[in-house]
Amino acid sequence: MKKLIAGNWKMNGSLAANEALLTGIKSGLASVASPCDVAVCAPGIYLPQVRSLLSGSDVAWGAQDVSAHESGAYTGEISGAMLREFACRYALVGHSERRQYHGETDVVVAAKAQRALAFGVTPIVCVGESLTVVKRQLAAVIHAVGHCVSEVVVAYEPVWAIGTGRTATPAQAQEVHAVLRAQLAAACSRGSGPRILYGGSMNAANATELLAQPDIDGGLIGGAALKVPDFLSIIEAASAAR
Repeated sequence: MKKLIAGNWKMNGSLAANEALLTGIKSGLASVASPCDVAVCAPGIYLPQVRSLLSGSDVAWGAQDVSAHESGAYTGEISGAMLREFACRYALVGHSERRQYHGETDVVVAAKAQRALAFGVTPIVCVGESLTVVKRQLAAVIHAVGHCVSEVVVAYEPVWAIGTGRTATPAQAQEVHAVLRAQLAAACSRGSGPRILYGGSMNAANATELLAQPDIDGGLIGGAALKVPDFLSIIEAASAAR
């Protein structure tokens, strides 16, 4: 299975900056032999532009959130059906910032994962912090989606590393990933189970060592995803680590 490098732009971007970033990524990927899977998760308002710029390329695109509801009086939310209309491959679900600033519970996150899957969108389910917490968060999703858990992507993000530049050591990250792998394997009836990404300040300097760990299947990249050389460097490290 190829590794996956997914960029999370958070609340950043502009029409001009997005075009320059995506043009640079597409151009740089042309020189990467057998590249890993690559995706960018952009603010919802930019999804039409991202789709236009990336259609026909090797870069997939996704949203940073999805509603737990199918439709209705939920002002400001974006449904799974809407994401499908813009050919979104992925949607972030339960990012630590959503849990912290918007009060998203394990039940809400699990419902969002379920809703994304119902519309053919792969949820990237973010979990973190301690082993006890990540196991509880993941268990809620497994309970909600059942055998479809094999179709999700999981991203482990130690909260203290988000946006701080601090990173878990490769050994620390691998320890948590191994526990999540075992939990997912017990829930999956077939196949190798979901990919598990590391999402705690992975950057061009530490990507190679992190991606060499046996249970780290890629990265959910924040700040480095906004810089063409850094994002391409991480992609190259993931492509070489397969």
